[in-house]
Amino acid sequence: MNQEQFDWLRLHMTPGLGRVGLMRLMDAFDSSTAILDAGPSAWKQQAGIRSAVASALPPAGDPEVHKAAQNLIHQGVSLISFRDKKNYPALLRTIYDPPALLYMRGHLPDQPAIAVVGARGASSAGRRLTTEICAELASRDISVVSGLARGIDSAAHLGALETGHTVAILGCGIDRVYPPENTDLFERIAAAGAILSEHPPGTPPLAGNFPGRNRIISGLSQGVLIVEAADRSGSLHTADFALQQGREVFAVPGPVYSRTGSGVNRLLKEGAHLVTEARDILEILWPARARKLPLHADDPLLKTLNKQQLSVYRALGEEPLHVDEIARKCCLTAMELSSILLHLELQGGATQLPGTRYIRHRTPRQRGGL
Repeated sequence: MNQEQFDWLRLHMTPGLGRVGLMRLMDAFDSSTAILDAGPSAWKQQAGIRSAVASALPPAGDPEVHKAAQNLIHQGVSLISFRDKKNYPALLRTIYDPPALLYMRGHLPDQPAIAVVGARGASSAGRRLTTEICAELASRDISVVSGLARGIDSAAHLGALETGHTVAILGCGIDRVYPPENTDLFERIAAAGAILSEHPPGTPPLAGNFPGRNRIISGLSQGVLIVEAADRSGSLHTADFALQQGREVFAVPGPVYSRTGSGVNRLLKEGAHLVTEARDILEILWPARARKLPLHADDPLLKTLNKQQLSVYRALGEEPLHVDEIARKCCLTAMELSSILLHLELQGGATQLPGTRYIRHRTPRQRGGL
């Protein structure tokens, strides 16, 4: 943790100085150092911060601030301010009320994201479908964003971890795990994905924190998928945030007489995109990725192909490619490519179409999915 991050932590641990106050200070002063040097009178005059709040700023040597800083360092947590143009998520920056500060474990890759949320008391079928959809989306380099809650959220994270990246947004401090039974999942996400919170360390999972968490879930994403949700549920609040933020809303239809089907069915009546498989999302948000088949770990061909053969196999998808385009993508000569394509055809991995165009031959597992 560098000095600037420590300064933001100190400001964030000031009693009574919340997101709005921090954003006012960021607008009024050039840096965290300038904020700390300004003093109570300048805070009040230039940012409208009450003198009582400004006077509550912990001193630089405050033991509680240093303890919190050491804990964050020990856990590998970085602190990102809204002023950090390099590391602050660009899409989140565009929402009406972006977080002033973000605490992060793990990493955020430069790739698009989809939010997936739903009922905590989800059915086994709903959890299974969520896991399958999120695994397919993550395999196409799409991050899955959710809230680490029981039910659909957990299934979304688990599916994404099978094949790619996932992001968990907390309604508590980043040093807390809620619900406690998701401790193992929390650590898996921290190691292979990212965990984010806008709350200072030690913040408990209070009910009032979760609506704010939901706006971040949708704010990080190009779209939101709702799987099983009752009327007036938190998942529907996430859909409302998505609409306010100009994001696409998707929903899996539910049984008419099911409590958790009422909310998603209402969303569909109001114009949400109907989803029964990952392709339904891909064709709306990322149509080019809908045509590119992922490689599955159990594909027997993967163990038999050399590096050049594998690059060609990866390049093929459902959209026919001309041999010249394949050669350009894979940096191969016409003779090298001809030999590889013949080998893939003989092994059942490629199909030639008229006009010297090729597609990848679909395995039985791929036929059952996308």
